[in-house]
Amino acid sequence: MTLPSMIRDRHNKWKDRRVMMVKRDGVYQDLSWSEFYSDVESLSTALVNMGMSVNDRVAIMSNTRFEWAIADSAALTAGGLTVPIYPTLLRNEVIKLLARSRSSILFLESTELIENPLELIDKVAELKQIILIDRSPGDDASIPTLKELAASTEPDRDELDKRLQSLDEDDVATIIFTSGTTGDPKGVQLTHKNLLSNVENILKVVKFNKDDICLSHLPLAHIFERMAGYYSMLYCGATIAYAESIQTVASDLTVVQPTACISVPRIFEKIFAAIENKALESSPLVRGLTFWAIDVAEDVGEMIIDQKPLPLCKKIKHAIADKLVFSKVRAKFGGRIVQFVSGGAPLSPEMAIFFYAAGIPILEGYGLTETSPVIAANTHAHRRVGTVGKPIPGVEVKIAEDGEIITRGDNVFKGYYENEESTNEVLSADGWFHTGDIGEIDSDGYLKITDRKKDLIVTAGGKNIAPQKIENILKFDRFISQVMLHGDKLPFISAVVVPDFEWLASYAKQKGIKYDSIGDLVKNPKIIDLYYRRIDKLQREHHLASYESVKQIVLLDHEFTMDGGEVTPTLKLKRKMITEHYADQLAALYKKD
Repeated sequence: MTLPSMIRDRHNKWKDRRVMMVKRDGVYQDLSWSEFYSDVESLSTALVNMGMSVNDRVAIMSNTRFEWAIADSAALTAGGLTVPIYPTLLRNEVIKLLARSRSSILFLESTELIENPLELIDKVAELKQIILIDRSPGDDASIPTLKELAASTEPDRDELDKRLQSLDEDDVATIIFTSGTTGDPKGVQLTHKNLLSNVENILKVVKFNKDDICLSHLPLAHIFERMAGYYSMLYCGATIAYAESIQTVASDLTVVQPTACISVPRIFEKIFAAIENKALESSPLVRGLTFWAIDVAEDVGEMIIDQKPLPLCKKIKHAIADKLVFSKVRAKFGGRIVQFVSGGAPLSPEMAIFFYAAGIPILEGYGLTETSPVIAANTHAHRRVGTVGKPIPGVEVKIAEDGEIITRGDNVFKGYYENEESTNEVLSADGWFHTGDIGEIDSDGYLKITDRKKDLIVTAGGKNIAPQKIENILKFDRFISQVMLHGDKLPFISAVVVPDFEWLASYAKQKGIKYDSIGDLVKNPKIIDLYYRRIDKLQREHHLASYESVKQIVLLDHEFTMDGGEVTPTLKLKRKMITEHYADQLAALYKKD
């Protein structure tokens, strides 16, 4: 089976059933399989009529929306392969990726992302056609829209059948350019077999079905949302409801009332911070109840995760906390959530414990773009806090002698596009992929990620330190938004810290600390002392050794940004760039010592 044949098969089974929910004019409307697939076939035929050949590359640069799925499905049905491009990338980066991938067609959400898009055709030799998803006033009328093409083209099913039959499961279905925390992005080639094997195997342990509604809000340019929130949902017949935007997710949750959602830890961190912030702004009674409930969650959450019966006293406390606080938290998620699936970054144990206790299970998994992506996952049946679960069926995992996680299975990618050297560095002749992550497998088979191999810090004293573990501990503090550890080959560990500016402003107001700008505020000795005290407290609570504890910090007045080259489109830290940007401030910390 290939991806487009799977999609056609599901349409033939479920023609009249709902496949998606789409917000139009502020109201969610149902989209049936027939409506969806009619657009797919028509658009696919339009691509063929434009001269698209089998194995041509079709780029998609758009935010997450149902048209993304239509463009992707249509390109695959025409025998092509898709190249997702993050809508946040700058024009010169887009030109590079279009040229490197040799894309012949570009689906572009709007000219707000790329002004004068027709100029791209002059700059990219293989690019022949641009198709807009949204037309804005003043756009060149010669550029067709996806909707216009789908509405004006009669499907040529005979031709599409031929193209579907010409495809093989080992053909490349997509080239995904990695975020590139170091160096240029590499083009990960994933086959139909890679993706479908991952879909089938994850659905064996994380149960979704035709009665589920999944709210889709993560970037479809990222393999996590694409496999788990798109292909998997089509495969099992669940409904995909598209959030209007990342800013409307909170309100969309209450309207859609999803049963499932694919998300990332940062979302949960923001929700938890909002709960605390609202409590602090409420009456003493509400504030007291909320923080008491958070304490109850901390007390019973791990037992709930481990599926152990609660002693009577804890059971009563949990029931009271659930009625007064947790039920209201669940209502904010629509009231019907069965499971969140979290990936893309480590989920702090504190987050998992709180949300499980609140009746909102978060199933943390682990994977990479090169593995389609899921390698391991916690499930309702088998879950353990602080781990990423057990390897999913069909995926082998073992720990190399140096602690690196290596994996093998049908989900492992074909190789990097036109980059045999990089492919050979990570993929052995017998199919083992070297993830670059350090980890361990416990006696029960649960996988725990320690850090990225290339990110390990070795101090001047020869101590190995895994920065992500400590960064995740520090980010749990409500006053910290982002943090990066520093100290390779140096006598102690320091950190670049980005405050949570809302909490910081609230604290300054409470303490009567006057300031003209955020820049002034982060230089205030009382604020600097606040951060040192809170960091020290967290490090003591988590029993960090002296050599792995942060001794000095640089406190910033702005966030790490993608425009500044400090984070990737998936918000991973570009450590080398951050270190270069704040080299003088970091160097000054060691002169103090």
